[in-house]
Amino acid sequence: MGPRGTSLVHVARCAHKMALVSTPPSSPLNADLHCHSVVSDGTLTPEALADRASANGVELWSLTDHDEIGGQHRACAAAHATGMDYLTGTEISVTFADNTVHIIGLGFDPDDEQLQQGLALTRGGRGARAQEISRQLAEAGIPNAYEGALKYVGNPELISRTHFARYLVEIGACRDTSEVFRRYLTEGHPGFVPHRWASLTNAIRWIRDAGGMAVIAHPARYRFTANEEYALFSEFKNHGGAGVEVVTGSHTPSEYKTYADMALEFGLAASRGSDFHSPQESHTDLGSLPPLPSQLTPVWEVIEHRIQRRAV
Repeated sequence: MGPRGTSLVHVARCAHKMALVSTPPSSPLNADLHCHSVVSDGTLTPEALADRASANGVELWSLTDHDEIGGQHRACAAAHATGMDYLTGTEISVTFADNTVHIIGLGFDPDDEQLQQGLALTRGGRGARAQEISRQLAEAGIPNAYEGALKYVGNPELISRTHFARYLVEIGACRDTSEVFRRYLTEGHPGFVPHRWASLTNAIRWIRDAGGMAVIAHPARYRFTANEEYALFSEFKNHGGAGVEVVTGSHTPSEYKTYADMALEFGLAASRGSDFHSPQESHTDLGSLPPLPSQLTPVWEVIEHRIQRRAV
């Protein structure tokens, strides 16, 4: 090869290297796998949530209503209509060490009978609990709270403290729902009524038997000692749990790191979700969280086969 041919090869190689250097890295997937609709204690319909998520750039979405999967088919259809992929979801209330813990299920069959029956049993008792909350609030000078809370309930089977909180804000008893939970409805204050939810074992079994993955929701929110938290993660893993929320609207940036380390220690995949409930109440919007730390395995890679893809 002559000098001219050598020169052309050199130029081609340089151009190839420059092209490789100038190619921007692919952006992390914008997945939001934790939010709530009017089917539980959110204020938007599944369709309105899908519109909002898509407008905010979400590419993979999951609706995770509390102890309920009645909105799953609507949510999936709405996700596809707005250009998003979809993972089925729910957030199951669990009693562990006398505390309420939430376990998210992702990628399950929403028509699974065992899961539906288990969630129905978990929802059972909310009505009686709500009546007792109302009685205690009446004793504290706030009458008719049950009737007031019902105005905010899309699904009466899922009446919750959040619905009472919205009513207390409406009547001016508190400025916002954060103040409600400082003065009422929590342990040591009027309106606190403990409830025994599903067991950790059952919640994980229902999710797994329906083809899904179990994920610990917002672990920093629980008032556990270090030993109790270690026990939660250990039992969760031993029963087949496979993921933990690391980046969530309920965590601070320093807690992202804490639970990234926990995910690595226990060999768990990592999830990301805003825990969005309402435009008026939620401080973290759909799709607005930072990406997962790069050293973690995202849950959506583990259950990629369970993602319901939009038509292209």
